[in-house]
Amino acid sequence: MEPRLLHTVTDAVATVVIEYPAKRNAMTAAMWRALPPLLDALAADPAVRALVLTGAGGTFCAGADISTLRGSPREAQELAVAAEEALAAFPKPTLAAVRGHCVGGGAQLAAACDLRFAEEGALFGVTPAKLGIVYPASATRRLVSLVGPATAKYLLFSGELIDSARALRTGLVDEVLPDGELDKRAAEFTRVLASRSLLTQAAAKEFADGRTDRDGHWAAQARDSGDTAEGVAAFLERRAPRFTWSASE
Repeated sequence: MEPRLLHTVTDAVATVVIEYPAKRNAMTAAMWRALPPLLDALAADPAVRALVLTGAGGTFCAGADISTLRGSPREAQELAVAAEEALAAFPKPTLAAVRGHCVGGGAQLAAACDLRFAEEGALFGVTPAKLGIVYPASATRRLVSLVGPATAKYLLFSGELIDSARALRTGLVDEVLPDGELDKRAAEFTRVLASRSLLTQAAAKEFADGRTDRDGHWAAQARDSGDTAEGVAAFLERRAPRFTWSASE
């Protein structure tokens, strides 16, 4: 089976699946290149209000396909960073649904998502020290923001894998689900996300990620969008709100 990225859109949630079973869903150069334009298309789709990134079968992603490092390691890393940054910049909520190994470039992608849910038994590792690679500055800063300097150094210095319980304890993942429950919980939670105000989510995402130059923009969006009035009216009328603001505004 050729390595590829699959995607579907169901109930306002886009699901992107990393599929390369022969190499535990490792990312090839072509897959790294394909991810940013795919994300751009999904971001522009008004039917999409949240995104799930996952792996086919029992593995999330075993990292970069090591064979891609034989030619130009620098180029391979640049491709991974471009994909990571595209995922981090996706303007709607993103969730990594992790089972099995989430290692190297896989951990890089998971960390670039807003949230991470893992199945019991999942293993996480940041492994550049095993290959003599300098981990990208952007990915290092993102990892530190999630787990703190001490745990980030533990992962980066050693390349050792940690289990889902430790990942939860350190903040690398947000929820750990029993075996067989991950897909159900991810679908349930992203349906909740899709029902909420995308205006609130988009502004919160920028603020939480440290952007400080768009306060006026978001104040104007809130004033003009109608989402606040709709949310208050729905609450008072005891009905589900119908939020209309979109990321294209």
